[in-house]
Amino acid sequence: MFDKILIANRGEVAVRIIRAAHELGVKTVVVYSEADRDSLAVKLSDEAVCIGPAPSAKSYLVIPNIIGAAQITGAQAIHPGYGFLSESAEFARACADNDITFIGPSPEAIEQLGDKANAKATMARFGVPTVPGSDGAVATAEDAARFAAEVGYPVLIKASAGGGGKGMRVAESAEELEKMFVAAKTEAANAFGNDEVYLEKYLSHPRHVEVQVLADSCGNAMHLCERDCSIQRRHQKLLEEAPSPALDEQTRQAMGEAALRAVRGVGYVNAGTIEFLLDTDGRFYFMEMNTRVQVEHPVSEMITGSDIIKEQLRIAAGEPISIAHRAPLSPGCHAIEFRINAEDPAKGFMPCPGTITRFDVPGGPGVRVDTHIRAGYKVPPTYDSLLAKLIVWGDTRAEAVARGKRALSEFVIEGVATTIPFHQAVLENEVFLSGEVYTDFIETQMNGGTL
Repeated sequence: MFDKILIANRGEVAVRIIRAAHELGVKTVVVYSEADRDSLAVKLSDEAVCIGPAPSAKSYLVIPNIIGAAQITGAQAIHPGYGFLSESAEFARACADNDITFIGPSPEAIEQLGDKANAKATMARFGVPTVPGSDGAVATAEDAARFAAEVGYPVLIKASAGGGGKGMRVAESAEELEKMFVAAKTEAANAFGNDEVYLEKYLSHPRHVEVQVLADSCGNAMHLCERDCSIQRRHQKLLEEAPSPALDEQTRQAMGEAALRAVRGVGYVNAGTIEFLLDTDGRFYFMEMNTRVQVEHPVSEMITGSDIIKEQLRIAAGEPISIAHRAPLSPGCHAIEFRINAEDPAKGFMPCPGTITRFDVPGGPGVRVDTHIRAGYKVPPTYDSLLAKLIVWGDTRAEAVARGKRALSEFVIEGVATTIPFHQAVLENEVFLSGEVYTDFIETQMNGGTL
């Protein structure tokens, strides 16, 4: 195991990694921007290094500064968290070039799987079901029109290098296609520095179900069951639960086996997530692979009794997965995660930076809160608006929902607007309670989420 690691991230994920490392006896270094000088991660870490001003392009995305911080502090490995450089092959390669272990997959795996069009073709070779789509990136609107004419409308235009809904458009007809194609390419170029897009047949009313995987360099590969991430707004996840209410045991097994075929096929090592779309007939299709830890990883931990961050550290240090002997795993309970963002649901989820004047977290059985904030914390306008993750679990989905209602009622954040009222409304929604939730749930059942 490492003596010291550097955490190239901020917020709740930096705190999460610090705590996991300390429990393993590993010292930590956290890098921070000037905006995060007084952050909880800086206070909890053994060492901290300022790497630049508030804008991420001048701090958390500056590879030489992060590598330099690792070198001057003697950190043997770097954990990238999620977002920022977590899926950057360039960053992973820079770590390797400087004899620093990247706590994640190889640069080659990131390149192979980070490009969505290439990842889809790769998965098809290993027998993983895929949505009918273009053969790689589509260069022109004319090429896109030819593909759409073959598979039929609607079609989905997606950024090859993208994520989080950026560079994604739906064309309902030939008349819309060129406009949506240009818009997707423009947004992709602005968000990722890469304007390549590809096309897929658009599935109406799908569910978004993903499988958490772990693989080590000792030959072990396993999955930690699935998560349902169908409650989204503009392709941004807001609530996740595990296991999915939509899967029977046969489909769960088939989806897990497909995910493991993908992992073994590409020789993947470390934690990752295989994301699928599930249609109304129960058929699932590969969507993309995230080569990092996910925001929603706690629900998988809760239903399997695991610690994914610790496993990442063990795997990166060359050790076997500590829970490999327990594979295959099956859900031991039901868990739900609520993303508590500094956003105002009454104003179309408008971001709400400001100062937290009161912060009371819920507790009791089956409740976990992952956060980096406290009373007096200033929510910066510079970064993602995530304030905390509330995770609840129970023996059944009904118990988890009841626990969620109780915990949300105890959760007090004053000074900024948050998504707590939105989550409370979700838990009162009859469609959600029935478990029949699709990716258009917020638009069709909750007035777009605006309260």
